[in-house]
Amino acid sequence: MEEQIVKLFESYRNASDYRIEPLPLSGSSRKYYRIQDGEKSYVGVYHENLRENRLFVDFTNHFRGKGLHVPEIYVVSEDGTSYLQEDLGREMLLDVVEKDGLNVRTMELYKKALKELLRFQVIGHEGLDYSDCLPRPVFDERCVRWDLNYFKYCFLRLAGVDVDEDKLENDFDRLVNVLRKADTNYFMFRDFQSRNIMVLRDEVYFIDYQGGRCGALHYDVASLLYDAIVKMPDFQKEELLDYYIDELARYAPDEAAGFRGLYYPFVLIRLLQAMGAFGLRGLHEGKTHFVDSIVPGLQGIVHLFESGKLGEDYPEIQRTIRMAFKKYFVPSRTEINE
Repeated sequence: MEEQIVKLFESYRNASDYRIEPLPLSGSSRKYYRIQDGEKSYVGVYHENLRENRLFVDFTNHFRGKGLHVPEIYVVSEDGTSYLQEDLGREMLLDVVEKDGLNVRTMELYKKALKELLRFQVIGHEGLDYSDCLPRPVFDERCVRWDLNYFKYCFLRLAGVDVDEDKLENDFDRLVNVLRKADTNYFMFRDFQSRNIMVLRDEVYFIDYQGGRCGALHYDVASLLYDAIVKMPDFQKEELLDYYIDELARYAPDEAAGFRGLYYPFVLIRLLQAMGAFGLRGLHEGKTHFVDSIVPGLQGIVHLFESGKLGEDYPEIQRTIRMAFKKYFVPSRTEINE
């Protein structure tokens, strides 16, 4: 893999004096390398899924043509397995949160991310070819069902949580019937979270949007504000949600007026999908980051139900989540004393 990247870089730059280093692994099988020569820095990407690579390159070229904040693609290998892209630095939005907390600057970065997200959703959607999107061109009822089954089979089953299948499917039916009411004529990033937002010179840039497709506006906002890794207080989530809705009113006043009515069911489907990922990548594949995300992910869903924002419409989902939480949550000494 590294040899492939080296050949591509040497061919593109005609250079021999450079340094190359592998970057930390992500949840996917893509491999990333940072390459630095005397002039600038590049990121080399190797991935054997040619369709995903084409989607990323095609989406990037489209988004850059719209003036959106994405990395430039410099060159793609002849076999399509590797490409060189602009290096947007080493700092993700998550790094800023972990270093500085949710202070004034960090909240401004979140607002910039939401404002840029809207440009992707509305402006980026215009003229975008969705025909080759994975796994489908639109996040429709079938995709929602896949996410719910992902939660059931890759988290609940792997975690050994007792399930009343019939009652759980009744809850799934209710959730699907709510989500299908949303307008899906927007670009949906799909994995819009703090690890996929780069911060460079106090501006935000987006990466890893090859899973994008047509979809509802609500999903990506829920993905960012209910990120299991970032423990954001409710008042800040609401502040950012208000900001997004105010910005949305500039593009689509009717959507903005009814946004909250469908928002929290989308928060739920996003959190359930994330639990499926934590189960597959963590419980099955043993990846530490995903294992460590299980308890925060469960806490987020428990808190969502306790907030009353979902009413009492999904009792079996709530019961299974509470059972899983009791199984995986080991309170600290401080929490026991409290």
